[in-house]
Amino acid sequence: MKIEIIKGDITKQDVDAIVNAANSGLMGGGGVDGAIHRAAGPELVKECAMIVRNQGQCNPGEAVITKGYKLKAKYVIHTVGPIWHNGTRDEQRILEKCYLNSLSLAEKYNIKSIAFPNISTGIYGYPKNKAVKAVHHLFTKSDIPLPSMEIVRFVCFDEENYLMYSRLEWKRVRKDL
Repeated sequence: MKIEIIKGDITKQDVDAIVNAANSGLMGGGGVDGAIHRAAGPELVKECAMIVRNQGQCNPGEAVITKGYKLKAKYVIHTVGPIWHNGTRDEQRILEKCYLNSLSLAEKYNIKSIAFPNISTGIYGYPKNKAVKAVHHLFTKSDIPLPSMEIVRFVCFDEENYLMYSRLEWKRVRKDL
């Protein structure tokens, strides 16, 4: 599996799936969520509304999948990140669940390439440096199974996130069982 770090626009990624840092209602909003909804078109809103109608809102850490519609990506995986409360409400565990549940859906749908935004570091206020450390640990030092994944791309919208991600070594550490 190859890990890529780029500075760019997640809506323009030519991958099997992009991940949306969604709100619990899955209806678009500001930041990456709104950008993905605008780029995908009104069909995405309709599918998200149907998901919420059928199963209720998406809780922090959970993930659901939709078609990509007008995006280059075939799928959008929507996950709800934690709102930052100074680390007092299990935010790191919830953030990790966002990535793990997104990867689980990717595996289920035989997705070979996936692009992640910087989940929860915008309006939800998760400190960027803490989020990068949590994601780095999860993807390099844990035993998350990724047998079919060929490319995991972290798409950083701003220079600050890009530099934080770029300064780290992203080689996965294999643990002997």
